[in-house]
Amino acid sequence: MQHKAGFVNIIGLPNVGKSSLMNALVGERMAIISPKAQTTRHRLLGFVNADDYQIVFSDTPGFINQPAYKLHENMNKFVHESLEDADVLLFVTDKFQKEEEQKHLIEIAKNANRKCLIVFNKTDLCKPPEVDAAQSRWHNHLPDAKFIPVCADQRLGIDKLLNIIVSQLPESPPYYDKEDLTNRPLRFFIAEIVREKIFFNYEKEIPYSCEVVVEEYEEGEKLDKIRCAIYVDRDSQKPIVIGKGGEKLTKTGKEAREHIEAFIGKKVFLELRVKVRKGWREDENSLKQLGY
Repeated sequence: MQHKAGFVNIIGLPNVGKSSLMNALVGERMAIISPKAQTTRHRLLGFVNADDYQIVFSDTPGFINQPAYKLHENMNKFVHESLEDADVLLFVTDKFQKEEEQKHLIEIAKNANRKCLIVFNKTDLCKPPEVDAAQSRWHNHLPDAKFIPVCADQRLGIDKLLNIIVSQLPESPPYYDKEDLTNRPLRFFIAEIVREKIFFNYEKEIPYSCEVVVEEYEEGEKLDKIRCAIYVDRDSQKPIVIGKGGEKLTKTGKEAREHIEAFIGKKVFLELRVKVRKGWREDENSLKQLGY
């Protein structure tokens, strides 16, 4: 039996549902999601394994047309880097994305010399004529790309998309151990879970000004002890994250702890500390230390 394997890299604008699609394809809640744009900051690999194939999915940050910080520039680099090893591109879009804002990504897809699939997400919010019209428009932009309508949140069209992806893979031995689900360590997912709760619990600039680092992880037989630092950009943001009487931070910590316990299948003691790292989004050294 011939074995197939390849890198399938997911690109698109912020808030188009790339992380939801990744989770639906991999079958695990690996990538964090929130209603806010620019939730994903890192490149995350997730593996789908079968006897005769391995798909290495790569979720990337949403491409930011006008980066406001060095952080955004570095996030955009992850998108460009993902093209270098791609066998198949999944260009994720939906009816809410403006064509002008996707122009750069369309040019990337045209010039990438890679197989490309247009994944039209959020079809639950579309009427059939809207999907047909979108297919016609995208055929004009990328005539060689297959158009696949899906609803990632409800897993509609996901099995069909997986079958098409497998058909596009080259013959190759697996790139990673078939027992693995991702290339990231547990600490990465712990930090991402905490950051997801920040996106849900804080408004305006606060979620975008925060970065989470796991400072200590002590495994126990029945209980894991975890200490995380939440870095903020300015002194004035620290009391906002903590909240009156610590109420905001306590709520965030409780939700994160419950999510982490479900994720690792064990009880957790989670400690969150808020620290100021001034201007970290513009400081190249800070960005490198934080994995950007």
